[in-house]
Amino acid sequence: MQSEIQPFTTTSAHSANSGKKANSFEARPDPDIELMKNGIWLYFFLLVFEGALRKWVLPGLSAPLLIIRDPVAIALLFMAARRNMLAFNHYIVGMGLIGIVGILTAIFLGHKNLSVALFGARIILIQFPLIFVIGRVFTYADVIKMGKVILYISIPMALLVATQFYSPQSAWVNRGVGGDTQGAGFSGAMGFYRPPATFSFITGTVSYYTLAAAFIVFFWLNRSNIKPVILYAATFALIVVIPLSISRSLFFGVAITLVFTALAIGRKTEYLGKLIFGGVVIAILVIFLSDKSFFQTGTEAFTSRFETANEQEGGVKGVLVDRFLGGMYTALTSSSNLPFFGYGIGMGTNAGSMLMTGQAGFLIAEGEWGRVIGELGPLMGIAMIFLRLQLSFKIAWESYKKLAIGNLLPWLLLSMVLINIPQGQWAQPSSLGFAVLICGLTIAGLKGPKGKNINPKPA
Repeated sequence: MQSEIQPFTTTSAHSANSGKKANSFEARPDPDIELMKNGIWLYFFLLVFEGALRKWVLPGLSAPLLIIRDPVAIALLFMAARRNMLAFNHYIVGMGLIGIVGILTAIFLGHKNLSVALFGARIILIQFPLIFVIGRVFTYADVIKMGKVILYISIPMALLVATQFYSPQSAWVNRGVGGDTQGAGFSGAMGFYRPPATFSFITGTVSYYTLAAAFIVFFWLNRSNIKPVILYAATFALIVVIPLSISRSLFFGVAITLVFTALAIGRKTEYLGKLIFGGVVIAILVIFLSDKSFFQTGTEAFTSRFETANEQEGGVKGVLVDRFLGGMYTALTSSSNLPFFGYGIGMGTNAGSMLMTGQAGFLIAEGEWGRVIGELGPLMGIAMIFLRLQLSFKIAWESYKKLAIGNLLPWLLLSMVLINIPQGQWAQPSSLGFAVLICGLTIAGLKGPKGKNINPKPA
């Protein structure tokens, strides 16, 4: 049982090493640990700026840059394994077996394309285990530090979003991957497009600012951890980006974070005064922006998109029930009509579609559960979904327990874990990267400000 909860404990489970060695580690930074932390930071920056590299800096290398974070993940996994820091819990073992068997069934029984199979399997063989490495290597202080950097970046990124929103798709700032002059924006409303910022697609912008929202709320409730001017500027940036993104996903993501905040205040009422102060500041910012033409135009486009899409999908019921729960239900009920081992891992990704047909598209299903079951078949597909749900519930329970003792950070990040882990679209590289990062940060945040991160060398 201890091995199953090891990734969520505040210390390493290497109890065989003496307290003297542990104290020595705390007093003198371990070069290997610092190198791994730097690797995690590199993973983060590549996640944020991978789209910029593919669109503006190295457009000719846009295809290989799609998996630019994979070598970093492999190196981190290797270093963690060498230090006995990669806990082979049932999540990693289960996903590993599914990935290996999935490659074999894809090659011999499915689409029979090795490149497609390897591209699909990297999601669960390389990226998924990285969650636990981040959670093991990073301390609570490291999570706070990354949260500050996320807020810093969110400020100039909001300017980029505004520039993309008001620029034509033919403008340099709106170029697509590979230098595509048709533009990277996705259809929005009133002739405006959803801006992707530094990412390849709007999903990156949504994930980034939803994560920023969780940290913004945290810093409003813990203002001693950040400079007020940065907090105010990042809050301003988030308020501006929500309408300019023309994205309901971002709106709902921020709304879920606020729901989790309300639940936290219900448990720890001492946060109420700080939240009220933050709410007043936000209200003043909204009032200030409301008569600014650039904000009004964005709000009109966002409102138009919201109303049009809701009408097409049947209102809130269509958006939240039919689209979300209905997609999961359809994936499960239709699984009996699929080949037992599926059509082959990787076939449901856009990259897999490009390799097989020469065109990007959804060869199996657009929804995540439909893709997973379609690729792997009912048995392995449902098993993978079960592992993702189990991990989500485990983190949710641990976060709730930490909330009771005043550790708010993992609870706020949980709002994104529950979006990205159970049904996040892992076939999309940016969505996958944010799922891995957010889940890892949440596990690290469970250690709390007084948690030790002792990872001694193996005996």
